[in-house]
Amino acid sequence: MSKCLNLIALFLTGSLLSACVVQAPVTPGDPAFAPVMPTPAALPPGTEGAIYNTHTAMSLFTDSRAHRVGDIITIVLRERTTSTKSSNITVDKESNVNISGDTATSDNSTLLGTNPSFKNLNLPTNLVGTREFEGEADADQSNSLSGNITVTVANVLPNGNLVIRGEKWMTLNRGDEYIRISGIARPEDITPENTLQSTQLANARITYSGTGEFADSQQMGWLSRFFNSPIWPF
Repeated sequence: MSKCLNLIALFLTGSLLSACVVQAPVTPGDPAFAPVMPTPAALPPGTEGAIYNTHTAMSLFTDSRAHRVGDIITIVLRERTTSTKSSNITVDKESNVNISGDTATSDNSTLLGTNPSFKNLNLPTNLVGTREFEGEADADQSNSLSGNITVTVANVLPNGNLVIRGEKWMTLNRGDEYIRISGIARPEDITPENTLQSTQLANARITYSGTGEFADSQQMGWLSRFFNSPIWPF
């Protein structure tokens, strides 16, 4: 008996501890979204008698689109997702067992030619059973995110694609809101204005959330999380 009580106490303690787990607060300056600084260029060699230098010259035939580590690019957020799911299940089962009396000969039923009875009990029986289950579920979800966020090029892959990442923090009245984004972009998709649609990012990771009082008010307390967790048996 004591072992059972110890197991129950251990289970409840673990459940409460799992419900009390709180994620670390999100803060600015996460290294995973920090801008990457370009490697300082080596000093160009001196020239003798010529003003033109290939290391410091500006090309008249190239644009300002991002293509190097540390370059800045503006991501235009145009995210919209819609999902709808509906299911309807109906199960019916009906059974009926009836042993009635033979009204032509007797008030009781006959079993193998006899009318069995015991005191006030006799054979006529009427059993009716009905079982019915009906389930219906509907789910409809829609999300939309629009805006702009300027990020930096963190790496240039061997095939020329750009790995971009960055974040934007906005301090409001009673808390902060932030947007984080990372992904892989093709240089061909970058417009002459140095912008890129978020829908053109590969392996995109976009996060829009907040911190502070308003964000905390939308979260359940530790006791509510415990009663809504998978470990709650009821």
